[in-house]
Amino acid sequence: MPLTLTDFNTADTGDVRPALTACLAVPRWADAILGHRPYENLDALHAAADLPLSSDEIRQAMAAHPRIGEKPKQQGTEADWSRSEQSGVDNADEFAAANAEYEAKFGHVYLVCASGRSGDELLKILRSRLDNDPATELGVAGQELLKIAALRLAKAVTA
Repeated sequence: MPLTLTDFNTADTGDVRPALTACLAVPRWADAILGHRPYENLDALHAAADLPLSSDEIRQAMAAHPRIGEKPKQQGTEADWSRSEQSGVDNADEFAAANAEYEAKFGHVYLVCASGRSGDELLKILRSRLDNDPATELGVAGQELLKIAALRLAKAVTA
């Protein structure tokens, strides 16, 4: 259940942290957002959430995401959001091979903001990103994480 901005601003840190962690599993990111409360409006909250991530934070956050084309194994808000975000993926078999190739090259799961995209589009993006070098790809994954976090934050905190 989403929080209103007023409730988010006044809630105990321990009560709000799980919602933020479901948006992005990076403690520093959650701490930064919590540390800037209260927010005047949702735009200010979302601006605070656009925080650059370190390589280690990107890797840590990627570990919380299921592979594209696979259903989350865990339960809860984050798993529900992942299922919804990947609802357009109907070519899971094609993704199995593409994910394996991607992971062999980069050593981590393919991460993309899947919301509103078809499985074919996501597969095309994966294949195009195979041309990246590992450092570039990690940066791209970090930007995708922030897009996902922004979408989830908009679901977690409303007007």
